[in-house]
Amino acid sequence: MKKVLSLIAVMFLVGTMNAQAQEKKFSVYAIGFYNLENLFDTCHDAGHNDYEYLPDGRNKWSGLKYTHKLRNMARVLAEMGTDRLPLVGCAAIGVSEVENAKCLTDLCNQEPLKARNIQFCHIEGPDFRGVDCGLLYNPALFTVRNVKLVPYIYKKKEDIEKNRATRGFLVVSGTLADEHVTIIVNHLPSRGATSYYRELGGEQIRAVKDSLINEDPNVKLFIMGDMNDDPKDPSMSVALGAKRKIEEAKKLNDLYNPFWDIHASGTGTLMYDGAWNLFDQIILSNSLLNQKGKKDYSTLKFWQPQIFRRDYLFQQEGKYKGGTLRTHAGGVWLDGYSDHLPTLVYVVKEQK
Repeated sequence: MKKVLSLIAVMFLVGTMNAQAQEKKFSVYAIGFYNLENLFDTCHDAGHNDYEYLPDGRNKWSGLKYTHKLRNMARVLAEMGTDRLPLVGCAAIGVSEVENAKCLTDLCNQEPLKARNIQFCHIEGPDFRGVDCGLLYNPALFTVRNVKLVPYIYKKKEDIEKNRATRGFLVVSGTLADEHVTIIVNHLPSRGATSYYRELGGEQIRAVKDSLINEDPNVKLFIMGDMNDDPKDPSMSVALGAKRKIEEAKKLNDLYNPFWDIHASGTGTLMYDGAWNLFDQIILSNSLLNQKGKKDYSTLKFWQPQIFRRDYLFQQEGKYKGGTLRTHAGGVWLDGYSDHLPTLVYVVKEQK
């Protein structure tokens, strides 16, 4: 059955590109990330500060609101990647701000995701509010090998004493297009904290990356998440070391950030005070890159990035017209989506 599904998936994913005046056929895959903005159920999780998302909490989080949130999130997740791959969408999507496995189970049971048999990876983390990262995936395209949660570790004594537990790094290794692929899903400390804490996170992601490449120099790495920083900020450009240009990422352990130039052009994934930030990034290992002038697609290679946009994801009127349509704003339930827009990268591999 799996072989049949894989064959069907390849048939769906066939793309045509022109290279050196000769038509070649490629399999195309989409990998995405989406901050779901507080996907909480309506029940209290012991030990977590989830009180605002209870029926008697500040947001009056009811069963009706929860089911609408699930429906809205499923709509976006199912449509991600369909601009290039209308029949299958994404092979894998990292998500953040999810309360628990129950929320992910309920999400995957929404019809547009259930129709594709979307599954998920999740490990309960120590975050004070109880929000975690997860990975949704289509098992017809991506096969999971191993899942682990690498903890975020504080270095300052005062932070350790305060037990400032926060999201770790969800590391999912698997197989895509018959190749070893690993996805690291992150949600770095918010801007309520200083840059130091996100830089510390960038250093730790870098260490995880180096370890994975040492184990398998050919691994294809996707480092994704809500970084709470823009691509040019120190946590990404220095601590993690993600480069702005492909030609700068020449060494085996180098990384390339395809969203740096996109943000520099004036667009992003969330708006603050009328300006766009681009916190939602997908960063690629050197093994996914073709350097300038090279067109070797015998293995999975990066093709293009995308910020996923639909009119329904934006405020259409009022003071915040043009910004993202959130679930809540100013204490009012908007029945919206998220304060973040999703991001994607497309990768291709030549068919033999």
